[in-house]
Amino acid sequence: MNAAVPAPSLSVRQILVCSAVIVTLSMGVRHGFGLWLAPITGARGWNRETFALALAVQNLVWGLAGPVVGMIADRWGATRVLVAGAIAYAAGLVTMAYAPSSLGFVMGAGVLIGAALSATTYSVVYGVIGRGIDPARRSWAMGLTASAGSFGQFLMVPVSSALIGGVGWQASLVVLGAAALLIVPLSFGLREKGLAARHAAAGPTGGQARTALREALRTPSFLLLTTGYFVCGFQVVFIGVHMPSYLKDHGLGPEVATVALALIGLFNVFGTYLAGVLGERLAKRHVLAWIYALRSVAIVVFLAVPLSPLSVYLFAAVMGFLWLSTVPLTNAIVAQLFGVRHLSMLSAMVFLSHQVGSFLGVWLGGRLYDATGSYDVVWWLSVALGVMAALVHLPIREAPVTARAVPA
Repeated sequence: MNAAVPAPSLSVRQILVCSAVIVTLSMGVRHGFGLWLAPITGARGWNRETFALALAVQNLVWGLAGPVVGMIADRWGATRVLVAGAIAYAAGLVTMAYAPSSLGFVMGAGVLIGAALSATTYSVVYGVIGRGIDPARRSWAMGLTASAGSFGQFLMVPVSSALIGGVGWQASLVVLGAAALLIVPLSFGLREKGLAARHAAAGPTGGQARTALREALRTPSFLLLTTGYFVCGFQVVFIGVHMPSYLKDHGLGPEVATVALALIGLFNVFGTYLAGVLGERLAKRHVLAWIYALRSVAIVVFLAVPLSPLSVYLFAAVMGFLWLSTVPLTNAIVAQLFGVRHLSMLSAMVFLSHQVGSFLGVWLGGRLYDATGSYDVVWWLSVALGVMAALVHLPIREAPVTARAVPA
């Protein structure tokens, strides 16, 4: 189960630079989608639930496609997957801009971009990192790459806002579609020579992948990790998509939402990097438990104090520090438990739970707002789920599965 695949002949610097820029582009564009809620629903005459449903489908497709995409990346390498994902990303953004109906919008923003994200984000590049970087530095490397995704949010949210104001919401989506195609040349920097031949020499990949998946689903620590990741998805996607509208409802201008989303990205750069460093020195499950607990505390304080630009910016900074800091730690535990041969597939299985949570967070945000005229229920549900996630991480065991199976 924990048998290692020989590392490909890629330098650490090349792996980190290409992975970081790819994730910066893919996550940076995606993080700004909340900025399009008001202009698109206003121009099309849709309610918020229509927009929220499209992004909910996006997150669900992202999660469902992930294990299959991860299996392909583990078997044939990341480059082919990344190229296909970049093309799908560009097509989805253009469809999102010009879809005349809500169904077409769901197909572009939901299905196409969801599939693209499964092929251009963490699970795929973490497979290359896991195979190409020493295990002692793996948590740090994953944290560094996640920080790049956070920097993408900090960089791309203001860019997206400026594009919407400068060229309009439709043309801005086309421009971002062209930017997504930059992933294609970067993907060739992650080409692992001979990976398919090494897998073929090791035995039938399909059977081994199924065995690895069955083993993971029988491992309590993997299931607890998966449960916690559901909460991560629920919280961050609800906040990322619905906070601009929440602030608008309370009389704050769109510039406050833009600064808040940018601050989340900026502080997440430091939070994810620190999480990766702490994962080398402390029990990763304990760091994860603290992250989820502190998220709940931050939301409670945010709801308790009077709403103002200052309170929003402070909340964004705190949440940003905790935003994607779960990503390197969660994926590092998966690699620690099961090794790296099927890391992209198993990371994607955990991420599927994250995306189910994302689906519910973004959809319930729109659904309950339309039903009650308020986001209060979803805010407090996020608090309760954060407490639950903190608790389920405590029993996780981080020893390799095969090591636990050997009698003392």
